[in-house]
Amino acid sequence: MTLPGTGLTIGLVYDLRDDYLAEGYSEEETAEFDRAETIDAIEDTLRSLSYRTERIGHARALIGRLAAGARWNLVFNIAEGLRGYGRESLVPALLEAYGIPYVFSDPLVLSLTLHKGMCKRVIRDLGIPTPDFAVVEKEADIAAVGLPFPLFIKPVAEGTGKGITEESVIRSPEALDRVCRRLLGSYGQPVLVERFLPGREFTVGVVGTGEDAETVGVMEVLLLAEAEKEVYSYLNKEYCERFVRYRLADDAEARRAAAVSLDAWRGLGCRDGGRVDIRSNERGEPHFIEVNPLAGLHPEHSDLPILCTLGGISYRDLIDRIMQSALRRTAGGEGGAGR
Repeated sequence: MTLPGTGLTIGLVYDLRDDYLAEGYSEEETAEFDRAETIDAIEDTLRSLSYRTERIGHARALIGRLAAGARWNLVFNIAEGLRGYGRESLVPALLEAYGIPYVFSDPLVLSLTLHKGMCKRVIRDLGIPTPDFAVVEKEADIAAVGLPFPLFIKPVAEGTGKGITEESVIRSPEALDRVCRRLLGSYGQPVLVERFLPGREFTVGVVGTGEDAETVGVMEVLLLAEAEKEVYSYLNKEYCERFVRYRLADDAEARRAAAVSLDAWRGLGCRDGGRVDIRSNERGEPHFIEVNPLAGLHPEHSDLPILCTLGGISYRDLIDRIMQSALRRTAGGEGGAGR
């Protein structure tokens, strides 16, 4: 059943990259934030679907609007936040306090999935395959890592490939020590150390919630000759038009990747739409790497819209399916919490 959007006012909460650049933050620090054209695209699409829209902006702007008495029928939240493990869950938590429903996952899911070590512990408990791992909290922990080489390391709570370079593939104790120390110092957070999987890399689009969730495409990430080798790094993602080729995959391995992704999406309690990143081991067995329940929505630059376009799903249809999932969840008067 398609629920009508006519008459509903949708608030837009987001972190505009230009605002933070103007405040002096670096390109990498703001890499997860949204460009102006992303906000334009979401707003134009919602209006084309007969919703009214109001731009709110970042969490601080939301706090001011809520305190002044502003309310909306639903909030379309893509704010990533700036600091701490709760940075993505701040906006949903505020909206729940005021009983305002919103699009995408709840505060628990957004905090859990931002900390990739904690998330992998839950995934492992669910029986979903994921590479063996360790979390290095401080320099003294590095020598205790007992995983076999090669390894793959990255900051425990960043997105968009931040902190990932060719040096992230670790082949010796010396490199492990050196790169861990660099990441601990640069990002001020623990480092996730995983067994490096040499197989194919996929990102899987998922739309919906719970039993209604479904995959909308499996996209294989193919690095071109000039790209940083072996890793879907910050540089490769930022300049994906130059360094990456994407293609839809529908062979047996890709279908297993889709099944792993859907199990993870449902098991973690993710909602409405997002992506799951998968990598296969040396035997072609797909493993969970991480989930992005606040996936980028730039129409041409973000992975979820790219894979939908490759599969014949328009940007308008993607936003509509995300909204329909949120409206079905909230149709019974849900004020943001629960499923």
